[in-house]
Amino acid sequence: MTVHPTRALDAAVADFIAEYAPLFVITGAGVSTASGIPDYRDDEREWKRPPPVLLSSFLDSRAARARYWARSFVGWPRFAAARPNVAHEALAALERGRFLQALVTQNVDRLHQRAGHRDVIDLHGRLDRVVCLGCGALTSRAELQTWLEVENDDFAAPAVAMAPDGDADLTGVRTEEFQFPDCSICGGILKPDVVFYGENVPRQVVQDSMAKLDAARGVLLLGTSASTYSCFRYCRRARTLGKPMAIINLGRTRADELASLTYATDVGQVLGACVRALG
Repeated sequence: MTVHPTRALDAAVADFIAEYAPLFVITGAGVSTASGIPDYRDDEREWKRPPPVLLSSFLDSRAARARYWARSFVGWPRFAAARPNVAHEALAALERGRFLQALVTQNVDRLHQRAGHRDVIDLHGRLDRVVCLGCGALTSRAELQTWLEVENDDFAAPAVAMAPDGDADLTGVRTEEFQFPDCSICGGILKPDVVFYGENVPRQVVQDSMAKLDAARGVLLLGTSASTYSCFRYCRRARTLGKPMAIINLGRTRADELASLTYATDVGQVLGACVRALG
């Protein structure tokens, strides 16, 4: 069943939440756009910008790593300053009301946690820390930013819009000489602690999240086109298990045909109304 955005359908989503709780919730970039973090795809699931860097390119080319860290250096301050919006706060409220089994997010911004959400699975990792691919040591992204500022005090980049991954598109800017550190412990490659394109989600994360899905009565897909397999797999499993799924997203999704309810509108607006309706 597909429904269209009217005031009455806020109640339809609230009814879905109440009937099929506890829910397995999947969130994507559309949940964080109201916090100032852009999304990846348009209403037709097409890329709005060049796809993110591939893991193989990042590992194989020091120039690619220099370009990544230069873009991250420019975009990080605005990304780090983002704050939870009404969608994050509504989901945290639904968790407190015991309407949720678990929340899996594709976002790496940790805004669900900042809103007070407790049971969150960061499917694609978290951008606020950096991992050494040699020894596994973890450091904070904020600490790395300080190092980058000192070592690149003459790096000048034009004012640009932030990109979805917390970096920025630097057009016409030379990045070959941008300085970035290797691991101070073992000399290994430092990488943001997120799943890059071409990289697999850790097996344990998939197993843990699938167990949460199996224990839920229904699925809520929010602010994502479900274009990546790492997300779509949950939709397929929900269909296999006969679990009803509702989708709230501004554009088309890969999972539309698997859903019992689709709602083409702003996620925060609907969730805020649902929380009020559910008390």
